[in-house]
Amino acid sequence: MVKFPAAGRVKTRLARDIGSVAAAWWFRHSVRRLLRRLSDPRWQIWLSVAPDTALESSVWPAHLPRISQGQGDLGQRMTAAFEALPKGRACLIGGDIPAVTKREIAEAFAVLGSCDAVFGPATDGGFWLTGFKRSRPLPRGLFRDVRWSSAHALADSLATLSGQSHALVAELSDVDTARDLPKA
Repeated sequence: MVKFPAAGRVKTRLARDIGSVAAAWWFRHSVRRLLRRLSDPRWQIWLSVAPDTALESSVWPAHLPRISQGQGDLGQRMTAAFEALPKGRACLIGGDIPAVTKREIAEAFAVLGSCDAVFGPATDGGFWLTGFKRSRPLPRGLFRDVRWSSAHALADSLATLSGQSHALVAELSDVDTARDLPKA
């Protein structure tokens, strides 16, 4: 899931610390490195892009298929992405997880062989990855009433699974503020 890297529109919490132009630059280059690092024949990378006007942007690699994130809060946009992707196992990540490697992505897909859902916890109480087997419909109310950008985001999201089985994979850090950059 990526946002068009426009100053003032992306990584706004990071921008409060380092400025909006620097935050947009960091995000654009972080996504570029991430896409190179995670390219693998075992899975197809899709870009879930916001805003809709950025779907055709030359910022993103032309060979990658794209879908719109649509409207709503993060949970509504993630649910829409899962519903728009081709059937089968799918995982979503953001573009701000500098430590993620193919190993963590492969582990998440492997977990979906025996569980309905997978989450990659983030060190701040949120999550850097969520995935679903999608062999049955997504839970009604998935990601509803989640306290996003808080230490409760993962726990709140797990509470919306409506009995679907889940597992956790490696804990990683995402970049929200300048304090997170040295870990990157």
